[in-house]
Amino acid sequence: MQKPFVFNGQTIAPGTRITTDLVLPRLNSRTHLAMPVHIIHGKKEGPRLFVSSAVHGDEINGIEITQRLVEHKSLRNINGTLLVVPVVNVYGVIHQSRYLPDRRDLNRSFPGSVTGSLAARVAHLFINQVIAHCTHGIDLHTGAIHRTNLPQIRANLDDDETAALANSFGAPVLLNSPMRDGSLRAAAAEMGITTLLYEAGEALRYDEFSIRAGLEGILNVMRELDMLRKRKHPRKKIEPFVARSSAWVRAPESGVLRFPASLGKRVSKGEILGQISDPYSQESVPLISPYRGVIIGATQIPLVHEGEALFHIARFNDDLSNVIDSLEEFELSHTDDELADEPG
Repeated sequence: MQKPFVFNGQTIAPGTRITTDLVLPRLNSRTHLAMPVHIIHGKKEGPRLFVSSAVHGDEINGIEITQRLVEHKSLRNINGTLLVVPVVNVYGVIHQSRYLPDRRDLNRSFPGSVTGSLAARVAHLFINQVIAHCTHGIDLHTGAIHRTNLPQIRANLDDDETAALANSFGAPVLLNSPMRDGSLRAAAAEMGITTLLYEAGEALRYDEFSIRAGLEGILNVMRELDMLRKRKHPRKKIEPFVARSSAWVRAPESGVLRFPASLGKRVSKGEILGQISDPYSQESVPLISPYRGVIIGATQIPLVHEGEALFHIARFNDDLSNVIDSLEEFELSHTDDELADEPG
C-alpha cells in the first residue's frame, strides 16, 4: 500500500480519485478561472504519470483523449498515480486560439515565473503544481491551424528510457526531436522527468482516428511502466519507424494548391507533390519534393503564399515500402469499433 498523495492542499488516499482545480489569474472581466486536474491514486506504489492537453488552446484532440482516458475502466486498479490535465491553456481554449491573451506561446514560456507575463505565470503554476509531482509525462498536441499531422511521437530517442517508452506507445512514426527552449518537454527534462510528445490531427478539429490512437498509446505506455496489467491477449505489435530528420516543403509560388499528395504517402526525391496554379492565367508550377520519405504533416487549405510550409516529410533509413505497410496496418487497427476497452 502506498502513502496518501498530497496535492493542492488535499490528501488523496490510496485507491481513490479526485478532481481538483488549480486557480488561474482571472480574466479582465474579473471572471474566475481554474485549471482542472484529475488524480487517480493507486493502491500500490509505482510511477507518477502526467497526461496534459491543450497547452496550445486550439489543439483540442487531446481534450477528448483525456476524457476517454479518465473514463476508461482499466484505471479502476492502477499502480502509482495518474495526473490528467485536459486543458492547460484555459485562456486559449476560451478564445479558440493557440496563444494566451498576451499573445505569448505557453509552450515557449516554461519553466515560467511567478512574477512574469501571464504565460510565464501559468507555466510556473503548471510546472510547480503538476509536473514537479511526476516521474513521467505525455503531452498531447495536434498540427497548427489548417495543418494536420499523422500520429507520431516526438522525443529524445537518444535516451534509452525515453526511446523504450516511445516504442511502447505504438505510433507508426517516431521522430527524434531536439528540445526547444521554453517548451514543456524541455523544462520537464531539466527536472529529470521523461516526457513524450504526441502529435496527431489538426487544430480546432476532432479526428477520431487520432483520438483512438492517442488513447491506446497512453494505455500502452502505462502498461510499459507497470501502472496497468499487461493484456491477457496482446494485440499484434506494429513496429514504429524512427525518423532521424524531417523538413517542410515550401511553396515556390503563390496560388492555389491542386492535386495535393495525401498524408502518409511515400514520396521519392523529385516527385511532384501537387500543382500550384494561378487561377487568373491558368498557369501552374509543380511542387517538387527535394526529399525521399513519408508525408507526416500537410496543409489543409489550398490557398497558399510563396514560402508557405505545405508538406512535412520525415526521412528514414528503412525501406520505405515497409514504412507504408506499417502505416496501413496501423490505420486499420484503429478504425474498427473496438476502442481499447480491454481491462488493463
